[in-house]
Amino acid sequence: MPLKTVNHQAAAPRKGRGAGINPEGRFERDSREAIDDGWDRHEDDAPALKTTVTIERAKSIIARNNSPDIPFTQSINPYRGCENGCIYCYARPSHAYLNLSPGIDFETRLFAKVNAAELLQDELARHGYRCEHIALGANTDPYQPIERDYRITRSIIEVLAGCNQPLSIVTKNALVERDIDLLAPMAAKNLVNVYISINNRDHELARRLEPRCSAPARRLQAVENLAAAGIPVGVLVAPVIPFLTDHEIEPVLEAAASAGARSAGYVLMRLPWELKELFRDWLATHYPLKAEHVMSRVQQMRGGRDNDPAFGARMRGDGELAELLRRRFEIACKRFGLNSGQRASALDTTLFRPPRRDGQLGLF
Repeated sequence: MPLKTVNHQAAAPRKGRGAGINPEGRFERDSREAIDDGWDRHEDDAPALKTTVTIERAKSIIARNNSPDIPFTQSINPYRGCENGCIYCYARPSHAYLNLSPGIDFETRLFAKVNAAELLQDELARHGYRCEHIALGANTDPYQPIERDYRITRSIIEVLAGCNQPLSIVTKNALVERDIDLLAPMAAKNLVNVYISINNRDHELARRLEPRCSAPARRLQAVENLAAAGIPVGVLVAPVIPFLTDHEIEPVLEAAASAGARSAGYVLMRLPWELKELFRDWLATHYPLKAEHVMSRVQQMRGGRDNDPAFGARMRGDGELAELLRRRFEIACKRFGLNSGQRASALDTTLFRPPRRDGQLGLF
């Protein structure tokens, strides 16, 4: 029988945090059970949940995949865990591999890969390295709040810029503007594009869904500033959540296009592994009257389940409602001039020059 220990975390989300519970990861032998001790402590009396960062010296930095529904084969995640606190984040279950919870732990117990730039330089210099574009932000946000202090993402971009290695960036944070000085020259060589993720413009909803991301209006301002600097920028309407954010598709696309976005994409909400429990708890806390409707519609677009991990269907859903969503998105993009005309050309891989093994970059 698994050992049961007391879970001292509060049942409702603390200020500035997304998850309200801290369930065990799926690999844990022990389980925890909350016990009411009769003291009736209020949420306002609970101590603040602080972010702790563990320095990690990674063994490798470029992750590779062969998934048919992902538009890249190489990615880099400077951090493990994400302080953004987005309750819907499909990366939350990855914290279980660290014997930590996909709940509160995922957004408060973070790992910083401080040797990322050094590793990247070595990997790019290896004989036989084949240049394909590298994605930043595939699992966790490369511009989450701790990047202000650790600057790992910037150090990675410096290495990539130095050898003309193309990259794409997905983020929910306006901190990406800090690196315009690196990104603009890369954009002039067709070496970079940036996607800002915005799934709604309602600040109150965003505060609950993604508590430590930049506000939606601030993200739209980042779109404008990146576009003004000549950096190809798009908007990612992700995730689309039925009855919560789906009505915001057209307003987000219109605002992004007005700000200078050239392209757009969307992803239907995914709920793998422990994320199903976390999201259901969040719904019951913040939107109890909508909870059943939201999950019913999710299941209608996921073959009767909370989640469908099948390639292709996992990003867009399946069935009539999913098809209607796809058509609606395409019509909106056409209406606002997004993804119009000739598709944006692929990032240029012909300019790549591997860094020197001594850590210096060549002149030519």
